[in-house]
Amino acid sequence: MSAAGPHETIERALELSRADGTVVIVEERSSANLRWALNALTTNGQTRGRQLTVIATVNGATGVSVGVVSRSAATGDEVEAVVRAAEEAARQSPTSDEASPLVPGTAMPASADFADAPAETSSAVFGGFAPALGETFARAAREGRELFGFAEHEMVSSYLGTSSGLRLRHDQATGSLELNAKSDGRRRSSFVTVPVHDFSALDLAALDSSLAARLAWGDRTVDLPPGRYETLLPPSSVADLLLYQHLTVDARRTHEGRTVFSRPGGGTRAGERLTGLPMTLTSDPADAGMEAAPFVLTRSSADSFLASNSVFDNGLPLGRTEWIADGTLRTLTSSRHSAELSGLPLAPVVDNLRLDAGGTASLDELVATTERGLLVTSLWYIREVDPKNLLLTGLTRDGVFLVEGGQVVGQVNNFRFNESPVEVIARASEASATGLTRSREWGRYFPRVAMPALRVPEFHMSSVSPGV
Repeated sequence: MSAAGPHETIERALELSRADGTVVIVEERSSANLRWALNALTTNGQTRGRQLTVIATVNGATGVSVGVVSRSAATGDEVEAVVRAAEEAARQSPTSDEASPLVPGTAMPASADFADAPAETSSAVFGGFAPALGETFARAAREGRELFGFAEHEMVSSYLGTSSGLRLRHDQATGSLELNAKSDGRRRSSFVTVPVHDFSALDLAALDSSLAARLAWGDRTVDLPPGRYETLLPPSSVADLLLYQHLTVDARRTHEGRTVFSRPGGGTRAGERLTGLPMTLTSDPADAGMEAAPFVLTRSSADSFLASNSVFDNGLPLGRTEWIADGTLRTLTSSRHSAELSGLPLAPVVDNLRLDAGGTASLDELVATTERGLLVTSLWYIREVDPKNLLLTGLTRDGVFLVEGGQVVGQVNNFRFNESPVEVIARASEASATGLTRSREWGRYFPRVAMPALRVPEFHMSSVSPGV
């Protein structure tokens, strides 16, 4: 680790730069984690790290070229090496078609704590959680369950400085728990993942009890063939599907006719109603419980999972954005460049996502009003099949249950599914209340999410899967 503070590293890099424009990002990251298996802790650890990113822009006769170089734990003289490498990368690159002027220093006031030391986390966050975990291990062992899992708390302090005068900082804490219970010689499995703001307040016993109840539902097994079933998707699975839609279907590709929201003959489907439910999909840096950076902070324009990112937009202020309002598509993620191309409002990615669909019931209450259908607890290994209609495939895992007459009557085999998130929300007939959740598939990359459970008629279970 460098003796220089993050703000000093940024000032040093900017002073050294000979590029026409320069953006410097320093991320200081600390994390603490616990891992367990077979009802016993296996490992625990703490990590710290720094990453320096220099983004250099060079003006040429035909446009602006950009070079991006990142390096871990850059110290002392290495800062200059990163700066020179970024400048060289810019000189060797073709002109960028997304080039925009760097965000002016007047766009946001300088962060008052820009020169302060980075925030940190430590294993102390698990002070009350670890004893509760031991009690949960003992109870699970007595009742014939094996517990596996992982808990992590991370703090990232991000510092952003630009040659245009921006000096911004954001501290982001993220905590999560994954808990997996197995029984009957590991022939039955149940799983849950949740976001955690305060490990001392986490009701671990309740989570374990919910997993035990699911395992008990598996006392009766029912084999079902592939087909279309009324399906209850829990909030975490709704997040799995909606996050993929939100983060891959951007304004530029849609304008170019390459996504499910491209309008035949040109343009986008903005203004088109997507669902009969009063669904509103929003992002807001100030969303309580999901607070996120209030400005664009990106180290790459080439990340395919966040295609609307642009390094030229670093420091751009962020506010509340409605992606879908009362069931109608309003806008898509965009940089300044792609917003201009598509004619859609400027709407960069915000690091959270909330779906409200007008529901007030709990998932248990949705089960109680189900005449016959499937209750899915987890989706896994989701991959894209066809970008034109956003057809995805994936597997159910860790428990699919048959509901009849408002009661769970047994566990069924796992399936491979083939569905488009757009079709899922179009067919959804009922939603629960919205609550904080965590995507199993994308939670590590996009952890701040609030979703409802959804009732989806004719969810396509395309084949039987042999997984547990």
